[in-house]
Amino acid sequence: MMRTLLAALTVAPVALGAAAQAQNFPVKSIRLVAPYPAGGPVDAVARTLAPRLGELLGQQVVIDNRAGGGTVIGTEIVARAAPDGHTCLIITSAIAINPAVIRKMPYDAQRDLAAVTKISSSPFILITHPAVPARNAAELIKLAKARPGELLFASSGIGGANHLSGVQFNLAAGINTVHVPYKGTAPLLTDLIAGQTQFNFSNPLGSMPLVRAGKLKLLGVAAPKRMEFAPEIPTISESGLPGFETGVWFAFFTTGGTPRDVVLRLNAEVTRTLATPDVRQKITAGGALVNASTPEELSAYLRSEIQKWAQVVKAAGVIAE
Repeated sequence: MMRTLLAALTVAPVALGAAAQAQNFPVKSIRLVAPYPAGGPVDAVARTLAPRLGELLGQQVVIDNRAGGGTVIGTEIVARAAPDGHTCLIITSAIAINPAVIRKMPYDAQRDLAAVTKISSSPFILITHPAVPARNAAELIKLAKARPGELLFASSGIGGANHLSGVQFNLAAGINTVHVPYKGTAPLLTDLIAGQTQFNFSNPLGSMPLVRAGKLKLLGVAAPKRMEFAPEIPTISESGLPGFETGVWFAFFTTGGTPRDVVLRLNAEVTRTLATPDVRQKITAGGALVNASTPEELSAYLRSEIQKWAQVVKAAGVIAE
């Protein structure tokens, strides 16, 4: 009896403290870590969200760009922060790929981070050199099967999202195309336009202007539905690979162990921010889809993405660094 009473007295202040913290949150400015350089897509989304989110929370949201280590450096800052919701993270699907390509991760994303909400997703588009005799993904697959090991797909680097998307395409279609890695997107697109490689999975923001100029050809979108910027172009699912989706997604996290009420407050205000017309317009202008979620939905999605990319990385033969 006495032990039970002592235990209750010990736990009660902790529970009350957490409840009080959640009720008063936030009590200071929010540090929003973007583990990428300033000026990039993630930084742009963070700066789009910050002013409106700060208004809703009643505290300033300060962007902290901490690039390096393939997003690990900035993410670790959030993973090791005080679990009070005042240090947050905006990150891409790199968070799901890294466990498969980095041997010694200094944190466990599913344990050391608390999911808040998805922000958006940018489905990749399948583009080819105009001379490639295929009008859609199904015809490209047919061509690849007729010419095994001959078609070259380009990526901006080994282990990156568009490299692994090409591997995922090979696996799903049962084809053998050869990966050609580049040091960045610019040289990749230069050689694709020149016909040195045949196809690529690309972010529409950088490649659609080249498609419209006739320098590249759009075969399909790796999205669950057709995209507004090219409604006449079928999804890859429609072209014979049901459920095929790939691209880059953005999500919002805070430190693991943060009280649930604080996580829910962050979720509510980020979701409201994403519903603001000007914020939504800025995010969707480049072909992205706004898709806020519950914390539980993001947690489940992260788990499934980690499992998916682990299988793709293994199939790709990428050696963990």
